[in-house]
Amino acid sequence: MEPKTTRNSGFASMEQEKQREIARKGGKAAHRKGTAHEFTVEEARFAGKKGGQQVSTNRRHMMEIGRLGGKRSAERRRLRAAEAKQVPQANMSEPDSPLRQYVASSGELRQPGADEPGLL
Repeated sequence: MEPKTTRNSGFASMEQEKQREIARKGGKAAHRKGTAHEFTVEEARFAGKKGGQQVSTNRRHMMEIGRLGGKRSAERRRLRAAEAKQVPQANMSEPDSPLRQYVASSGELRQPGADEPGLL
């Protein structure tokens, strides 16, 4: 653990839990007093837009975000394609489907009433 170079007094030198407790009390008091600020939808939208404009000026950061998003998207596509290859989609309604032929010949995986003609 690094030695502290600042004095052991003041808000910043307190334990984090103690800081949160004091901040929580201050927030409650501001709401009771009526001086607390709550963002409207329009204010929040403007703040988000302003932050987005600020972030988007850093082209290197934006390129990194796009690259990571592209990698994740490609990985999801690869996983879906691999799953589709592993699990063949058999159609039991086709009369000569391999799955239907297997079920009819082996007697396994029979559904109730499968012995009756036309129900399988």
